[in-house]
Amino acid sequence: MSHDANPHGTAGTKGAVRRFFTNNLVTLVFLFIGIAGLRVSGLALPFFIVDIVDRVARNGFLVLALIIPVLAGLGLNFAIVLGAMAGQATIIFMTHWGIGGIWGILLCMAISFPIALALGVLTGRLLNKARGKEMITTLILGFFANGIYQLVFLILVGTLIPMKNETLVLSSGVGIRTTIDLTDGLKFGLDDLLRIPLPLFAILCGAAVLGSFPVRSVLRKRALAAREKTPLRDGVLALTGLFLAGWGIKNLVVESMYSFIRVPAGTFLVLGALCLFILFFTRTKLGQDMRTVGQDRHVAEVSGIDTDRIRITAMVMSTVLAAWGQIIFLQNLGTFSTYGSHEQVGMFAIAALLIGGASVAKATIGQAVVGLFLFHTMFIVSPLAGRALFGDAQLGEYFRSFVAYGIIGLSLALHSWKKHMQQKQGAGG
Repeated sequence: MSHDANPHGTAGTKGAVRRFFTNNLVTLVFLFIGIAGLRVSGLALPFFIVDIVDRVARNGFLVLALIIPVLAGLGLNFAIVLGAMAGQATIIFMTHWGIGGIWGILLCMAISFPIALALGVLTGRLLNKARGKEMITTLILGFFANGIYQLVFLILVGTLIPMKNETLVLSSGVGIRTTIDLTDGLKFGLDDLLRIPLPLFAILCGAAVLGSFPVRSVLRKRALAAREKTPLRDGVLALTGLFLAGWGIKNLVVESMYSFIRVPAGTFLVLGALCLFILFFTRTKLGQDMRTVGQDRHVAEVSGIDTDRIRITAMVMSTVLAAWGQIIFLQNLGTFSTYGSHEQVGMFAIAALLIGGASVAKATIGQAVVGLFLFHTMFIVSPLAGRALFGDAQLGEYFRSFVAYGIIGLSLALHSWKKHMQQKQGAGG
């Protein structure tokens, strides 16, 4: 009996390993590219850490804003660019009124909320008319909204919309300048709220990862979700938490160059709060309804769920989060292009999410975090690696733009192929 059982166990292990590599192929490829690029680029580790921490804090909120529409079956929401425009518009207002700091950031979020809410409702209603074509609809809608945005701030400001501000308005008196400086206003309004040394931040992150295990255990027991038990993922998380805590303690006790790196802990607290909100929301009645709609709209309708309302709600939440994410993004940069900063928001956020292992039909917080690190690692090292390998840093710029578009196209192609194979298997059965 034991002799016969062994081959089955081996086959099961091989199947699990094969499934792991198949499901995480994109993530593993980009992990290899990131490590190889970091080695080739010759970039010192402290400089890399400073840059990657800054980029994750800056872009995290925008990537997390994509999760809820995927949950509701709306796919990859290219229309987060509408939310980004709403957040960007309020930043222009705050700069004109001369309100800065954390109070300026909070006021930006408050004013952008009703604008983003209205845009989300309109987008959700449009998508209910374009069922099955949500992603291409949101992509084209982003281009259309960009035209209206430019009409307002390039033509209407100074004519129908009075604004007298020499630092914002063009010398002709009509239209906003192409670049806006936030140095004496909203720059670092959230980031400077709380900055702590990197080793202390690592200890807190490690403690948070390790402290999440009891909470997740309780949630699993309540949900009776045996399928969520993933020993490999739990093991990786445990090792990550122990490594972060140990590394932080080592560099905190023995002062090193890392002790002088200050992390915007306030921004990361906001990101952590958003992650907890998403986890909590997915376990509410509304969150479960969204999941049901995303899995099978017909079953949801038979169950008495108002699928149109659920889809609109998901789009409203995503658009509002995108508006707040763009505010966090721009206060970190400290300067932005009035007519260009929002254009690539959706493309880069979606690419980061997909590199983390998400798909058109499924996205998690863990995938968003992993994708953020891998995508922006590539952004940091690719110009330096391109210069080291080919003597031209511009090749690295082309490479990362190619990857952003290519990974989206590849994901859509794989999703279409899987859907076709499922339908074929169903017809064969």
